[in-house]
Amino acid sequence: MSKATRTGTQSPAPHAADSHDLIRVHGARENNLKDVSIEIPKRRLTVFTGVSGSGKSSLVFDTIAAESQRLINETYSAFVQGFMPTPSRPEVDVLDGLTTAISVDQQRMGGDPRSTVGTATDANAMLRILFSRLGEPHIGPPSAYSFNTASVRASGAITVERGARKAVKATYSRTGGMCTGCEGRGTVSDIDLTQLYDDSKSLAEGAFTIPGWKSDSFFTVRVYAESGLLDPHKPIREFTKKEMRDFLHHEPTKVKVEGVNLTYEGLIPKIQKSFLSKDKEAMQPHIRAFVERAVTFTTCPDCDGTRLSEGARSSKINKVSIADACAMEIRDLAGWVRDLDEPSVTPLLTALQHTLDSFVEIGLGYLSLDRPSGTLSGGEAQRVKMIRHLGSSLTDVTYVFDEPTTGLHPHDIQRMNDLLLRLRDKGNTVLVVEHKPEVIAIADHVVDLGPGAGTAGGTVCFEGTVEGLRAGDTVTGRHLDDRVTLKETVRTPTGRLPIRGATTHNLQGVDVDIPLGVLAVVTGVAGSGKSSLVHGSISADAGVVSVDQGAIRGSRRSNPATYTGLLDPIRKAFAKANDVKPALFSANSEGACPTCNGAGVIYTDLAMMAGVATTCEDCEGKRYQPSVLEYHLGGRDISEVLAMSVTEAGEFFGDGEAATPAAHRILTRLADVGLGYLSLGQPLTTLSGGERQRLKLATHMAEKGGVYVLDEPTAGLHLADVEQLLGLLDRLVDSGKSVIVVEHHQAVMAHADWIIDLGPGAGHDGGRIVFEGTPADLVAARSTLTGEHLAAYVGT
Repeated sequence: MSKATRTGTQSPAPHAADSHDLIRVHGARENNLKDVSIEIPKRRLTVFTGVSGSGKSSLVFDTIAAESQRLINETYSAFVQGFMPTPSRPEVDVLDGLTTAISVDQQRMGGDPRSTVGTATDANAMLRILFSRLGEPHIGPPSAYSFNTASVRASGAITVERGARKAVKATYSRTGGMCTGCEGRGTVSDIDLTQLYDDSKSLAEGAFTIPGWKSDSFFTVRVYAESGLLDPHKPIREFTKKEMRDFLHHEPTKVKVEGVNLTYEGLIPKIQKSFLSKDKEAMQPHIRAFVERAVTFTTCPDCDGTRLSEGARSSKINKVSIADACAMEIRDLAGWVRDLDEPSVTPLLTALQHTLDSFVEIGLGYLSLDRPSGTLSGGEAQRVKMIRHLGSSLTDVTYVFDEPTTGLHPHDIQRMNDLLLRLRDKGNTVLVVEHKPEVIAIADHVVDLGPGAGTAGGTVCFEGTVEGLRAGDTVTGRHLDDRVTLKETVRTPTGRLPIRGATTHNLQGVDVDIPLGVLAVVTGVAGSGKSSLVHGSISADAGVVSVDQGAIRGSRRSNPATYTGLLDPIRKAFAKANDVKPALFSANSEGACPTCNGAGVIYTDLAMMAGVATTCEDCEGKRYQPSVLEYHLGGRDISEVLAMSVTEAGEFFGDGEAATPAAHRILTRLADVGLGYLSLGQPLTTLSGGERQRLKLATHMAEKGGVYVLDEPTAGLHLADVEQLLGLLDRLVDSGKSVIVVEHHQAVMAHADWIIDLGPGAGHDGGRIVFEGTPADLVAARSTLTGEHLAAYVGT
């Protein structure tokens, strides 16, 4: 191959195209940002730090990444844009030097029961093609191995209008791999009817035992009793087969009750729509307990949980079916694929091998392709999304990450750092929102936002190198080298919670006694079996309050006041003070502004162009009718109360004319978890990941339980906030509670009274107890990966 030679020895002047080496942001005002102006170097690793709620995500995701995506969308034709989401332009004066942005956030992957790790990463699609080419016996095309595809057969006549109209007989069939028993879900649900009603009573006698179904409820109980389809005075156990079928399974049909048209529907579909379609975490505790009692999920007996039809399970390559392949740990599956020698499918094997190797490289080799994607933690979901970018040939791309080390053991953080540096070294701009000192340490450039959270944040406190941050007088700089010391004395357990023969997921017959009355921390590398041990083995009875990493679902109408139940006592207090109905003080009910329906803004859809949200002129964004705002409590109307911060509202409802003990208790819990700066009416969609986790923790603290199980409560927490969390955990234990924490953060480990370490590795290399004892003993022994990193952390 010939190669051109260079002429001339003098280097030419810099090309004009090489001068665009900065991303310039001027006047950013998205969410709580206060006219932020910064310059970010391209082809460098920039870390954005600051306390939770200081505006990091608003700047990186909602401003820089959002505008990049919007500008890319505008390059398509108007016809194509009509089929795409249409984000509005961020609140910013100037954004210059943007490149194509790829956002890899912590949004949990779809919770659809048919979504798995394999379907989310296209690994399943490649496996299906492989089995359709090499599987014996051959059962059909790739769709025959898909649990998302049902088999279809049809025959009949179609009319072809071509010249003379002519009827033609036609048959159609499609072979799918879906199990007919569970419809590709792997589990079947069963509703315990004894939890829904007392069959010894009649409907008129109040047979229903469902929470909220009062005997005089017009839309629930009375529609059954007065529909004319059932005898309301006959005990349910005496219903005929037809009456029982109408009672439990009747299709929706219109009935007239006292002259009002209502919809009658069988009890089981009614329960499924009313309760099972909602987020359990957003339910009130007594309703969540009812759902957990009434509904059980069991493995499908037809497919044994594989989701696949018998035909798909019978077709094999080297005695391995596609169900077997998907159930393997990915690192084992990668070895199986590597051993296949089939020249006819070499390109397919190469692509599949690369995808599987990427899983192993990123530290997820312990997963299996049949793992439901909804069960992945936030950190695991983010790393799964990273897989498609690892082997990309694209350069000069802006990669945006949201706390990529969430859920990672200190041992695994170095591997993540290497991946971030590799992306940078390929010529990409890498922007990372992160709290961990280990990641901040590798940054080329640091942007620290603050100084506080919410309205107290939104400004740039520091911009420069890591050394400059460490020397600077900012909250992050002061806390960057913070170290929690080991306790001189630890608490004495008041009892034990025995676990025997635990085999959930990768646990290998674990026997362990978790001490009660103390702060117990369960740790280990990602995938070692911590969550399986805690969530899978500890009975979720009335005495256990579990706070996991599940996402909070909520629309822009949801806010901390509605999510925590705070709005109920506030509305009742307003109603009592003014002698009117509580419903008037709900922006989602009678008190809503009729112009904007209580949203505060009016959304105008402009088809393929970005929609426009304008403040409602009638209510001026207050969401309520003017007549409602004439009612006051303690000199404030309802809109002014919802605009208060948690701290301000705590003082307002604490004493004086507006004293409301029920509201004050909820506000105290919100302040305890460090959310004193949040405004009561701030939409949930604007909260950061750390804020949502703490909001959920505050809600669960109201439940009466003796054992609290927390899953990585430091997720999304700034170094300065960790100390406050440790204080909260201490207060819980000192009040007589037992606190069990699944955690990687060394500060929480060092502060623990007892540590249970799982490992030694992940997947089938884990699932065993490798240490039990005090943190001091773990540091002294240094017998595990956790012990080594904790010893380095405390400086011994």
